[in-house]
Amino acid sequence: MSEKNVLPYEGIRVIEFTHMVMGPTCGMILADLGAEVIKVEPIEGDKTRKLLGSGSGFFPMFNRNKKSIAVDMKTPQGLEIVKKLVATADVVSENFKPGTMTKLGLDYETLKLSNPGLIYASHKGFLPGPYDHRTALDEVVQMMGGLAYMTGPEDRPLRAGSSVNDIMGGTFGAIGVMAALKQRELTGKGQEVQSSLFENNVFLVGQHMMQFAVTGLAPKPMPSRISAWAIYDVFEVKGGEQIFLAVVSDTQWKIFCDAFEYIDLYDDVNLKTNNLRVEARPSLIPEIKKRLSVYSASEISEIFEKNGLPFAPITKPNELFNDPHLIATGGLASIKITDGPKAGEKTQTPLLPLMMDGERLGVRLNPPTIGEHSDEVLTQLGYSEEEIIKLFSAGFVSKLDN
Repeated sequence: MSEKNVLPYEGIRVIEFTHMVMGPTCGMILADLGAEVIKVEPIEGDKTRKLLGSGSGFFPMFNRNKKSIAVDMKTPQGLEIVKKLVATADVVSENFKPGTMTKLGLDYETLKLSNPGLIYASHKGFLPGPYDHRTALDEVVQMMGGLAYMTGPEDRPLRAGSSVNDIMGGTFGAIGVMAALKQRELTGKGQEVQSSLFENNVFLVGQHMMQFAVTGLAPKPMPSRISAWAIYDVFEVKGGEQIFLAVVSDTQWKIFCDAFEYIDLYDDVNLKTNNLRVEARPSLIPEIKKRLSVYSASEISEIFEKNGLPFAPITKPNELFNDPHLIATGGLASIKITDGPKAGEKTQTPLLPLMMDGERLGVRLNPPTIGEHSDEVLTQLGYSEEEIIKLFSAGFVSKLDN
């Protein structure tokens, strides 16, 4: 947003005790919207920073626009600092195992006694109930919540290719915080907000649950489902390229047949309506694939785009850095990598998928290095320069030397 506009949650302070994806997503959304989010890390830094493979993108993706203080909460001195910090909070956000925050005296029931206006966001595997003692992961709830079944081929459940429940769970946590902040304006009282992986997953597959409720038939996995539309598939075309194509209405069917001069298909009485074409898919799709195989993916894309028909190239995530639409619309923003072999290098990161007042919500702060803002936060809490030096010397607080 432009400098003349105040971000909606400017002036709100969030103290974050989170790691991995779910909790950090909640904090990132609030931070992007203007909140001051202070990430409390262990003295050696968040372990998420050191993940390899598919986890190596977690920290830089979900921790922009945040500050970091690294504190040894296992010591009385470190815990005292954290409790002083929490006392200044509008929101506390955490996603640790049940009971962890209670042992530290940082649970909602304890904190609300001295701060009744506090919003406390807990991000867990399950909402309170028979499952809440279980350890949950995104993949665990995808398997038990029907999403892996719907994603994979018959008899081969397959997790979705992104941390969908972690990200969506954190998003719903942020929505809950926003709602609680609005309610606090009305009542003056805070509250605890809880979000979870499992219930989020159930919400995502709710359409399939309702499909069963309406039809009485158990939904089939996506690769073998009965599609609502006749042409709604990935096609292999000239040179072995792949492209997704869709023709989802009778109007689009005419446009498609006219564009490719498939007059015989349009005149076929057995293909006149979408439902007839769905019934004819076993013979129609092979025929369409054969006819389209003489075209390149770029040629088909040009025809579909010219005629307003839905299509999509099959794109790898790493190719999105060069996507012309994202580049032209400011959908990617520059950040500095904090950890790993490329620490210090700049890259691009996707922004929240929304605009406010015609502008994207940008990056104000790079993902922080370990304890990057420890000095600043301690000073705000009233510690003198001499006291801060002693805390660092004793190892109660740390920061990465840049």
